[in-house]
Parts: sequence; structure tokens; C-alpha cells
Amino acid sequence: MRHSSLSAFLSVAPTQLSPKGPFALVFVEDAAEVDSTIAHVLKTGFREVLVFGANDLLPQDDTGLHVVTANVHEQDAFSKITNELIKLFPGVWMHYCFNAEYMFFPFCESRNVRELIAFNLEERRHSVMTYVVDLYSNDLGKHPNAVSLDQAYMDKSGYYALARFNEDGVALDRQLDFFGGLRWRFEEHIPWMRRRIDRVGLFHAVKGLELRSDHTFNLQEYNTFACPWHHNISATICSFRTAKALVSNPGSMYEIPHFWWKNSAKFEWNSNQLLELGLMEPGQWF
Repeated sequence: MRHSSLSAFLSVAPTQLSPKGPFALVFVEDAAEVDSTIAHVLKTGFREVLVFGANDLLPQDDTGLHVVTANVHEQDAFSKITNELIKLFPGVWMHYCFNAEYMFFPFCESRNVRELIAFNLEERRHSVMTYVVDLYSNDLGKHPNAVSLDQAYMDKSGYYALARFNEDGVALDRQLDFFGGLRWRFEEHIPWMRRRIDRVGLFHAVKGLELRSDHTFNLQEYNTFACPWHHNISATICSFRTAKALVSNPGSMYEIPHFWWKNSAKFEWNSNQLLELGLMEPGQWF
């Protein structure tokens, strides 16, 4: 189903979307891998897939989708749109991503996202911490936008975390700032506030919840990577977004001949590789 504007969509969303969810929100920033991103969230098991972007970038076939013409390049557009849906659908689980991004979670080849959500609720958890793993082509000559599904590479090392503090300088419980990937290796081209790779990419909408522009929530428990009593399941969002930005921004595009380095590894498009590299963990889910 197509919607001519964000306001038009929001006015009818309560009657057209399943209140059961879960929802996948896809923000289309450019033409790179829009169809494969949508196919991935559908395969993952989301009941409702909402696609936002400029009309000329949106998929022509809207079967099983809600395609919404919206300005996703407006400042903080992703958080503003997500927060509108949180207000309309408290109780629904949601995932948000951008085009050329793909969420993987432990055992996702044999279990769908609804099973993951059911397990998480049994754990008394209302969010799943996701880590953004940068993907990039190993040959920018062949792929000048740095995007290639067949020749996708990732960093297999160079990830680390630092304590996260509140405004009073007190370390926050079970919260860390995570870094790594292209944002670490090319940090001179990335503003400090955009270098983190942690994102609460799957969450349970509740009344009063708000997504902030730095990919954290106003309810602090949502920003934790584990509960107080044991480790919890985590996931990854494998993303070409940073690579695309680095090869298109004037300040970096002429400074980066390639993304390849000694710790590059070909991305195998499965959860086992990410588990073995320690980029996500199953928690108690066996």
C-alpha cells in the first residue's frame, strides 16, 4: 500500500497495521540495495514492513508493504518517525534500519524474529542490543559506492568498548559505548558523536518511550546490553551505510583509496560467523 505523505500514513496507520506486530521500519536514503533490504526483513519474519523515503527511491511493487513518501534526510527524521509510531502502537515490537542494512541474530537461519521476541520477553527484556558491523566492497574501482553483496567484507578485529557516564560523571549500569569498524579506522573523518556502533535496533514500544538522535532511548534500561542476573542475547546490523558515506562525502572520498586491511574478512552472510567473531552472543538461547 502506498501513502503520499507521512501525515497521510500516520492518520490511517492504526486501522491498517496489525497491532500484533512486529514492525520493521526501513529508511531509504539512496538507491543502494533497497530491494534486498526489504527482502531481508520480510524473510526475517516481520509482519509489517514500513518503507520511508523519497518517491523516486521507493520500491514500485508495494505488495505486502506500506510505502510512505517522506523526507528521511531531514535532521533526526528516523527518530522522529519512529517516535510517532511508538505513540500510535504501544506494545508492538519494532526494528528500524536504513537501506543496505541487514539484521542478523543468533540462529536466524532457523528461527524468525517473532521467536526471538518471545524468548526476550521470557527473559523480562524489552530491547535487544544490536551492534553495527560495517560492510564494504574490497574493490572500490568495481564498486565506487562501496556496496557489493557478492564481494562484501567486514573487519574481524578492532572492536572495543568504553564506560558510559551520565551528566554527573557516574558510570551507567550495564551500559557501554562500543566502537570499531570503519568508524574506528577512519575516525578522523567521523564526528565524535557518530563513532559509536551500538544501536538498540529491536525494541518493545511502550507509552512514554522515545528514541533519541544518538540511537539511545530515554528509558535507561532499554540502553543496557544485559540484565542484572546474566548475559542476554544480542544481534548485529550488518551495514554498508558508513562505507557509502565515506566514499561520497567530499572530506573523505579523495582520502580513502580502499577499505581493505590485514584484518578484513569476507562476509559469509550467516549468523555463525558473527557469533564466532564475538560480535553477538546467544545469551541463554540454545
